[in-house]
Amino acid sequence: MIFVRKLDKSDFNSWLDVYRYYANHYQTELTDNGIATTWDWLMDTQHPLTGIVAESNNELIGLAHFRAIPSPLRGVNLGFLDDLVVKPQERGSNAARLLLDELKSIGKKENWAKIRWITGDDNYRARSLYDKVATKTNWTMYEMETEVWR
Repeated sequence: MIFVRKLDKSDFNSWLDVYRYYANHYQTELTDNGIATTWDWLMDTQHPLTGIVAESNNELIGLAHFRAIPSPLRGVNLGFLDDLVVKPQERGSNAARLLLDELKSIGKKENWAKIRWITGDDNYRARSLYDKVATKTNWTMYEMETEVWR
């Protein structure tokens, strides 16, 4: 049985194991500093980033990182899903759907008008789930380099 719960300080090693799958999927190298910073954010109750995890048989099999973001045009907060991943061997287990369902419940409690996220155009498996639980928008995303990471 899979259940979803809040990320806990004792989850670090298991969280990192799952998070590596996410980095590999997006062909991003995790650094020690980046891992430490992200974990500190997730554990800091004053930081906007937080997380939930999917667990099965006392093992973390998936995670979601998310935060509130303001919507100035609406004068409300929205939710933003930064990261969602399920271990490859657990895909199809309903873990991603359960994480999204829990995120929706959190959004209702927090009075978020909507929850948004982005994914790669070629992330077909995830998009097949997203198309069932959300509406694809017509927004195009841009990125502007600040030269900090070159």
